[in-house]
Amino acid sequence: MVESSNTGETESVLNAGDEIEAIQKQLTEEKAKAEANLTGWQRAQADFINYKRRSEQEISDMMQFANASLILSLLPVMDDFERAFTSHQNGKEVLDTAWVEGMRLIEKKLKATLEIQGLLPIKARDEPFDPRLHEAVREGNGKEGFVVEEIQKGYKLHEKVLRPAKVMVGTGEGLSKGE
Repeated sequence: MVESSNTGETESVLNAGDEIEAIQKQLTEEKAKAEANLTGWQRAQADFINYKRRSEQEISDMMQFANASLILSLLPVMDDFERAFTSHQNGKEVLDTAWVEGMRLIEKKLKATLEIQGLLPIKARDEPFDPRLHEAVREGNGKEGFVVEEIQKGYKLHEKVLRPAKVMVGTGEGLSKGE
């Protein structure tokens, strides 16, 4: 009988060893699942942070450029003001001075309002031709590769080109030796 009790103890030790092995295996599997879940959660958190940042940037851009179409539609009005004052300065027609000054004030107020919204003119005359800022509509005598005449003003809205300046670009012809 002593032998049978040893056999029972051996069996229970073997069973306990199998149980420990099974529990360790299950623990290893659960740790792998937990690590996979943690990795997935971290990835989801990073994706959410990136989504939030992109959304905030899109909202900021949308707010900055929400008035772009309105401003773009007002640019011909500014062009008309400039043409009117240019023709008036050429002395073709003498108008009531108070009326002319009133119109100049309206033009200045319009420009100031648009500048507050982020509209800035593009410098063109005597600048190197830049296809990102200028639209070449003619070539003429002048320094090669430089803008020799601005035909229509261009504008930027918050550093983005809203309307490129229409310009005449110099061909290098008609220059004296010193230029």
